[in-house]
Amino acid sequence: MPSLIEKSACDGLLPVSAGGVTLSEPAPERITSVAPFAGKEAAAGKALKALGLGWPGPGTSIGGEGRLCLWTGRGQAFLIGAEPEGLAGIAALTDQSDAWARMRLEGGGAKAVLARLVPLDLGAGAFPVGRAARSGLGHMAMILHRSGAQSFEIMVFRSMAASAVHELHQAMTALAARAAL
Repeated sequence: MPSLIEKSACDGLLPVSAGGVTLSEPAPERITSVAPFAGKEAAAGKALKALGLGWPGPGTSIGGEGRLCLWTGRGQAFLIGAEPEGLAGIAALTDQSDAWARMRLEGGGAKAVLARLVPLDLGAGAFPVGRAARSGLGHMAMILHRSGAQSFEIMVFRSMAASAVHELHQAMTALAARAAL
């Protein structure tokens, strides 16, 4: 029988840096998709409040103590870094931990790197800290979360990890080369 070894989605691919921007992989955390059953939205919000979070509005996130509830679509959020305690029976819960590649892009040029690949206005006024969006990263589907003034969390399907790292690293390298001229 083959011996399987657990690896993260970006194992051997990250970290990479160029031009003062770094793309890294955050420590693995549990990711649970939470979709409240019909009429149970308020109960799901209450259960999330008990975890120190809450139900995020469209395009937003609620975080605290290393945990995050991230809007991922109508009637759906990802609970990251926390057990879904109190949500059984009021929401459909699906463990998504192995399905996504999570990356952190940070540095003074992070927004400029993403501007080459993402069709969103990422300015602080249009996409402030805490904002979340489902969008495209080049040709891939992505969830984008602004986690800091100069940092973004990027999630793509696990099968797209190498492509996402390649695209982001190419953009980082191109911007660094341009700045060096």
